Amino acid sequence: ILSSQWAGMPAFLGEYSDAGQPISGLFYYLNPIQSRGQWMWFLGEIPASVEPWMIAVRLAVDLTFMIVGGAIFAIFWVETTGMGPEATAKQIQNSGMQIPGFRRNPQVVEKVMERYIPQVTVIGGALVGLLAVMANLLGTIGQVSGTGLLLAVSITYKLYEEIAEEQLMEMHPMMRQMFGNE
Repeated sequence: ILSSQWAGMPAFLGEYSDAGQPISGLFYYLNPIQSRGQWMWFLGEIPASVEPWMIAVRLAVDLTFMIVGGAIFAIFWVETTGMGPEATAKQIQNSGMQIPGFRRNPQVVEKVMERYIPQVTVIGGALVGLLAVMANLLGTIGQVSGTGLLLAVSITYKLYEEIAEEQLMEMHPMMRQMFGNE
């Protein structure tokens, strides 16, 4: 789209092939890798003007954006959905549980949760970003992007968990009191 819109754009921004794919410049490095043929130079599918070092830089940029973006999104997600240390401490307190060896005080539980939740959040988000990049690099069945595949699997699994929980609540009414659904 940019190649047709900006016919006289500066060369450092990029040049495009006839198929509309960037083959050089800034836009080449910012364009994510979508299949094996875009990074395996030995397969012969890459234009002659693209060098292996350019592919390595593009791969590093793609990995950096996805891993850092995944970590930032995970932090945002945990804070906005009530999964942070404070909310988790309240949930533990309300359910009547406590951490062995610590006082039964929400502030104490929150301090313990603050040691783990932020680190696990960042690591988990970074791993999700890495997983999405790996799925893009290796190619998936049906040319589905790694992010799309990850979304489909996580939505399906969440739906499975909700259905299983509903069935458990119907079969065992005492569970409703345990989980606070009554």
